Amino acid sequence: MGFNKCRIMTALFLAALGMAGAAQGDPQVPAANHAGQVKRLRVPNGGIQPQVVVDNEGVLHLIYYQGDPRHGDIFYVRSRDEGASFSRPLRVNSVPGSAIAMGNIRGAHLAVGKGGRVHVAWNGSGRRGLADEGMFYTRLNDQGTAFEPQRNVITSAKGLDGGGSVAADSSGSVYVVWHAPGPGTRGEEHRRVWVARSADEGKTFAHEKASFAKDTGACGCCGLRAFADSQGNVYVLYRSAREHVHRDTYLLRSTDKGTSFQGEILHPWKIAACPMSSFAFAQGPADVLAAWETSGQVYYARIGPVTGKRSGPTAAPGESRERKHPVVASNKQGQVLLAWTEGMGWEKGGSVAWQLFDKDGAPMAEKGRVAGVPVWSLVAVFARPDGGFTIIY
Repeated sequence: MGFNKCRIMTALFLAALGMAGAAQGDPQVPAANHAGQVKRLRVPNGGIQPQVVVDNEGVLHLIYYQGDPRHGDIFYVRSRDEGASFSRPLRVNSVPGSAIAMGNIRGAHLAVGKGGRVHVAWNGSGRRGLADEGMFYTRLNDQGTAFEPQRNVITSAKGLDGGGSVAADSSGSVYVVWHAPGPGTRGEEHRRVWVARSADEGKTFAHEKASFAKDTGACGCCGLRAFADSQGNVYVLYRSAREHVHRDTYLLRSTDKGTSFQGEILHPWKIAACPMSSFAFAQGPADVLAAWETSGQVYYARIGPVTGKRSGPTAAPGESRERKHPVVASNKQGQVLLAWTEGMGWEKGGSVAWQLFDKDGAPMAEKGRVAGVPVWSLVAVFARPDGGFTIIY
């Protein structure tokens, strides 16, 4: 599915959900602000599409996008004071203009693996002779001073549309994941989730393999998300496209370093359109958190890392038909912050909203909504050592 067709389908879908009315009247907020446990922080240097990971040493790793949304650059910074100050930005992509932000879900993903090494993967922009279907990967060098030259990990599973993702664990395994049609096929119903695995911290990758035997298709304009938990299990969230109308959220899980995956429907959704949705994971103190969107509402669930058993979905309170792009984080007490965007659309910014939940999934008093999410952007969230949370937007 190309950009033009995807744009038309998205516009029709957003109109059907009544998402045309963005929250333009919301008050503007300063660069950093907070109420109660939740602080708000703007993306450094006017960037968009923040992605954040806090490592075991408490270092905050952040990537963001700058430039033309059709062909721009990814930058990396780190912070040792919870975002009060950041390091000098490093450009992630070695070929200028080889990243893309259009569509919100095609941007870069971030993972931190063995020894705190940073790994980044993103969809290619087609800039300067690069193929549109490039699924590019790079990692921070051994000295931590620059990123290595970017590499396209696709060998046969071509046909990118929605975004890919990256995951890394503490043993040195790295996974680059994307969806594309099987070789020699076309159409969403033939799209599959592909995984390229590395056992040497991203130095080399094996040829990609299909992750799941079941014929689910994959929603062409939707993103996916990969994650490796503290036990070394690997997870993938993606949206199916069975019979063009079964746009269900699927959860894949591997307990053998990505050699095989088990899958199940996490949440069904029947709609004859592409919602251009994104997904999120986070590590909790005793479980893994997964977040997704269904029919204009956002949800999260807990997954047991040992058993794989999951809770039922917990929804953001209140009625809404315009909630998208959820992110989630948990503090050491098991409290969960779910944040998301509202009013976003094609070439249209919106607001960030959030709700805090207790360890049992009951909504707490802490919640809010403010304008200021830029066009093509997303939000990110992390838990602080003091038990509070910070939203980056």
